[in-house]
Amino acid sequence: MHKIAVLPGDGIGAEIVPVALTVLDKISQMYGYSFQYTHALVGGAAIDETGVPLPEETLALCKASDAILLGAVGGPKWDHGPAHLRPEVGALLPLRKELQLFANVRPAVLFPALADASTLKREVIEGVDILTMRELTGGIYFGKKTREDIEYGQRAVDEMAYTTAEIERIARLAFQVARTRRNKVTSVDKANVLECSRLWRETVIRLHEAEYADVELEHIYVDNAAMQLILRPASFDVIVTGNMFGDILTDQASVLTGSIGMLPSASLGGDVGMYEPAHGSAPDIAGQNKANPIATILSVGMMLKYSFGYDEAAARVEEAVRTYLDRGYRTPDIMQPGMTLVTTEEAGSLICDILEEVTE
Repeated sequence: MHKIAVLPGDGIGAEIVPVALTVLDKISQMYGYSFQYTHALVGGAAIDETGVPLPEETLALCKASDAILLGAVGGPKWDHGPAHLRPEVGALLPLRKELQLFANVRPAVLFPALADASTLKREVIEGVDILTMRELTGGIYFGKKTREDIEYGQRAVDEMAYTTAEIERIARLAFQVARTRRNKVTSVDKANVLECSRLWRETVIRLHEAEYADVELEHIYVDNAAMQLILRPASFDVIVTGNMFGDILTDQASVLTGSIGMLPSASLGGDVGMYEPAHGSAPDIAGQNKANPIATILSVGMMLKYSFGYDEAAARVEEAVRTYLDRGYRTPDIMQPGMTLVTTEEAGSLICDILEEVTE
């Protein structure tokens, strides 16, 4: 029995998470696995109900579970309170810190059927298969924050800090993963300006020379990385970078795949893995049954692989998504001429039906 904490959260989270669970149920039926779901509040939904974005009961449930499936948090309704009571700051950051989830694994893979869904030319994005390893519990998001009154207005400071140990553990994971892929790591920093990035680069170089000299390593400044993701995206294999840079670059990488609705993620490092789509709560389409559930479904696939070791089932989920796209089914975010428009729920049902057809 695998215990899964289910945190739908806000906006479209309440629509995409149930769909992903139907896929997990189908996998359970097919393979004889046993999953136990326990739902809990997080984000704005938790604020409305309890006054805080991460209730103690939710955190306790997550710590006692084998994996966490998170939908999305946040929305305009909760953007104006104190920072610690905002869903992103008061829920996501504490979850990552408390559960020691220092590595955010975000694949950006272009499914061939979506080669024309991107705003970029087909010849630029064909073959894109990027895995970004984003450091998740350090850097500017977790640094000391101050604000003070000065003669003209106020002065705000966000401290960006990394230790050698924090850099080593994410870089080591990136090198290890690269050995199972195309054996290349691109380390992204801003070492020409930031002292923190100079430590990052020095640490990555030292670790590479000592333990991973067989892996190709390149260093690139974050501004150039943003440009190269558009110019030569297929040349990237594994990207390793800090918290803020990774947050920005992975959203940019979503353009390569046709939609941010296609990007899953896994947050790993502690005893419990957390799986969530890379997109936000999309309040503008919430409740309309038009959100793309594929990122959440692929996140369930990552859960099967990383938390439970069910590699075959994980591959089957990905192949079912590929077949679904090949057959021309599309939610509005990836809709193309000549394709069949489907709702969120219909997308999930179609993928479940296809799962039974797919063979390894």
